[in-house]
Amino acid sequence: MIKRKLILEDGCIFEGEGFGSERESNGEIIFNTAMTGYQEIMTNPSYYGQLLVMTNPSIGNYGMNRDDFEAVSPFINGLITNMHSEHPSNFRKEETLHDFLRAHHIPGISGIDTRMLTRHIRKNGIMKGIIANQSTSAERAIEEMKNIAIRKNSVNQVSTKQAYRIPGRGQRIVMIDLGMKHGILRELTNRKCQITVVPYSYQAEQIRRLKPNGIIITNGPGSPEDVPETMQTIQELKDIPLFGIGLGHQLMALAFGAKVTKMSYGHHGNNYPVKDLKSDKSYMTTQSHRYTVCESSIDGTGLEVTHQSLNDQDIEGLKHMTYPAFSVQFYPEGGPGPDDMTYLYDQFLNDIQHYQKREENIYA
Repeated sequence: MIKRKLILEDGCIFEGEGFGSERESNGEIIFNTAMTGYQEIMTNPSYYGQLLVMTNPSIGNYGMNRDDFEAVSPFINGLITNMHSEHPSNFRKEETLHDFLRAHHIPGISGIDTRMLTRHIRKNGIMKGIIANQSTSAERAIEEMKNIAIRKNSVNQVSTKQAYRIPGRGQRIVMIDLGMKHGILRELTNRKCQITVVPYSYQAEQIRRLKPNGIIITNGPGSPEDVPETMQTIQELKDIPLFGIGLGHQLMALAFGAKVTKMSYGHHGNNYPVKDLKSDKSYMTTQSHRYTVCESSIDGTGLEVTHQSLNDQDIEGLKHMTYPAFSVQFYPEGGPGPDDMTYLYDQFLNDIQHYQKREENIYA
């Protein structure tokens, strides 16, 4: 193993051993509290450009396979672990984590005290870091990080470049791709929907020409304020049933007049308890976000809170009281994590049917 070090922009240094690619890489450091699912997390476009810390000590112990990806390729800039398994054991394993990262030119570093690192981030907030070679000067790396601008409009890097269709016999659903997880597609294809995936910059007029029965605004990376095109599109399509997920939830809130704020270190993991305020039931959810909707900004928007975090009381779901639109901050399909909330896809399709019947009665 090659010795490497993780250098934070505040001067903290963690030494460890390298795996994966041998190149240096930088990015904002995000910690994820999931016990399993490192493959799905690394291939979630919401983690675009980040250095990912897995708080679970042993990573790579079941290898990599072709079934559990949430996108075709990984989006992280680096992986930070306490222990890296060189000899994974699982009947589905097709390659090791080391070989996978090396093939995609992503560096990893193990032997890090991830508990200490996580506590440092929780105390001081998310910061930039660099996975560097042992010979790299800490002073040079820190100076370099000062000059690295935070990425703007990461959605442009992960959204599809052109529209494509997935055939089905059910409801016509348009998905505005902000960096979607494939789990969303799986849930819709399981329900036999006819799906058209479009870029984030697709205009409302172009979407209307597709004659959608409903529209999903997907998850994705970065700040919602960096995607004004999609926010404008939502405002012009609010008469069609809408379902926002993750970043799509935040954009829907902005489109209806609410505000969002940046969190200190965000929610990243598959063990976040959320309460459905209507049913008075609680569920475990998978999340990955650094921005949250400000509760004080909800008044006068026509929105009502439908789901709430049990950890910090943050808003986790919204519904418009006039238009057929609702959204959630978490991933209803899990991937990785619990699938307790997949019923929301059924709720969306039921909302579409009710909307269609209402329109038929109006024009009857």
